[in-house]
Amino acid sequence: MITGKNYIGFEVSAKGDTTFKTFNPATNKENEQLIVEATPQEIEEACELAADAFKVYRKMPGVKRAAFLLAIAEGIMELGDLLLDTYCMESGLPKGRAEGERGRTVGQLQMFAELIETEDWREPSKNSAEANTRKMLIPIGPVAVFGASNFPLAYSTAGGDTASALAAGNPVIVKSHPMHAQTGELVALAIYNAAHKTGMPEGVFSNLNSQGVEVGQQLVLNKYIKAVGFTGSIKGGRALYDLAATREEPIPVFAEMGSINPVVITQKALETRSAEIANTYADSITLGVGQFCTNPGLLLILKSELSSSFVETLGKKLSKKPSFYMLHPNIHAGYQGNKNKMITHEAVTKISEAELSSVPNTAAPALVTVDGAKFLKHDALHQEVFGPFSMVVQCEDEAERIRIIESLEGQLTGTIIAEKSDEAKLAPLFEALQSRVGRVVFNGVPTGVEVCDAMTHGGPYPSSTDSRFTAVGIGAIRRWVRPFSYQNVPKSLLPEILK
Repeated sequence: MITGKNYIGFEVSAKGDTTFKTFNPATNKENEQLIVEATPQEIEEACELAADAFKVYRKMPGVKRAAFLLAIAEGIMELGDLLLDTYCMESGLPKGRAEGERGRTVGQLQMFAELIETEDWREPSKNSAEANTRKMLIPIGPVAVFGASNFPLAYSTAGGDTASALAAGNPVIVKSHPMHAQTGELVALAIYNAAHKTGMPEGVFSNLNSQGVEVGQQLVLNKYIKAVGFTGSIKGGRALYDLAATREEPIPVFAEMGSINPVVITQKALETRSAEIANTYADSITLGVGQFCTNPGLLLILKSELSSSFVETLGKKLSKKPSFYMLHPNIHAGYQGNKNKMITHEAVTKISEAELSSVPNTAAPALVTVDGAKFLKHDALHQEVFGPFSMVVQCEDEAERIRIIESLEGQLTGTIIAEKSDEAKLAPLFEALQSRVGRVVFNGVPTGVEVCDAMTHGGPYPSSTDSRFTAVGIGAIRRWVRPFSYQNVPKSLLPEILK
C-alpha cells in the first residue's frame, strides 16, 4: 500500500529522480521505503487540477462535501494497525499516542462534516427588501497545507487544516512532512479512495513529497494557490509568510508557530498544594517528550522560601522522569543545543537535569531558574526550547511579574494556578495575559487542546501569523472563506440559502 510516490489528483506519480527515506528514532536507522520527491511539473499539475476542481467543488452542496469528509474518516479507521505501526515507526511515539491522535483526526473530520450539513455556517444575512443586499461566506480557492512534524495525523495530511479547508469548499494540496511521509501516504490513500467513492472532482486533493524546502516554496508561489496552512517553527512559518507576500497576488499564510506558554502560580496555591502542582507540571512538561506547541516552558512565581522549595521539588520530580525518543535526530539535536544554551547562560541557575540516556535520540528533562530582573534584561531567555524543558522565573513582586508577562512575545496560552481566595486580586494578571495570549487556562495545564466550538488555538505573533483565527475547532473554517455580497442580483443567480 505504501509506494513512496506522490498523489496528483487521481494519479499516483513519481516523475522525479530525487529520493529520500524517513527515519525511525527508536532503532536509530532509516526506514527502507524510498520516497520520491515531487517535480516542478507534478507541482504544476496538482495546482492546475486543484484550480479546475474548485470550479465544481465550491458549488457542491454541503451534504456532499460532508459525505466526503466522513468517507475520509472511515478510510483512516480502515487502515487499522498498518497506519498505527507506520506512525510509530516514523515518529518513535508510542502506539497509545498514535491511537489517540487518530481518534482526534477522525473526530475533526466528523465535526466539520456535521457543521456543513446545513449552510448556516456561511453566516447568511439579508438587508431590507428595498435594498436587496445579501451576504454569505464563500470559499477562497485551492489551499496548500504543510504537514506538522509533531502531529503526524492531527495536524498533517488529513488534519485540522485539511479538514476545515475541504469543509469550506476548497481543494487541498498537502506538502507532506518528510519525517513521516509513509504515514502521510497512507492517509492520502484514504482521501484518494474517499474522493472516488463520493464522486469528488479530480484535483480536490493532492499529496506532494519533499525533503527540502523547494517543493514548498514552489507551491506557495504557484498562482493557483490562494492560502497556506502551516504548523511548525517560527523560522519556517515566517519564511512562508514572507514568501507569500512577494507574489504578484499576495496570499494569506495561517501559521501556528512558537510559544513558551507562561504559567502564573500564586503564593496561596503553593501554600495549599505545592506538591500537587509540582507533580502535575512535571507530567505536563514531559508529556510527549515536551514536543507540544503548548508545552509549559515558563513558570512565574514570587520569591519566597516556599517558592524555592517548590522549585526544588519540581526539579526532583523532573529528574526522575524517564528519557524517551524525540521525533527525529534533528529535533533531538535542536533540543540538546537550545537546552545547553539556556543551562549555561550567565543569568540562569540549573535546578535539575535528568541523566542523559545512552539510547540515541532520547531527551532528558531539565529545569532552570532565573531572577525576574535578569529575565527582563536578557531576551535570549524568552525563546522556546522545543522539548521537555522549563524555566522558573522568580519575581520580586506582583508588579515585576506583570512586567514580565507584558514583555513576552505573543503566546498560544497563558495559565493561572490560584485559589478561590485569590480571585479578587487576579484581574491585573488576567488582563496582562489576555493581551499576550490566545487562551487563558485556570487551574489546569496548557498541554492538550480540546477540539470544540469555543477553542482558540492561536494568538498574537509569533504564536501565529493572525491572532483573529484559530487552527482548532469549528472556527478554523473561517480561515478559508471570504465574505461576499449580492446586491440586486437576480434570484436565479443566488445560492439557495440566500433566495
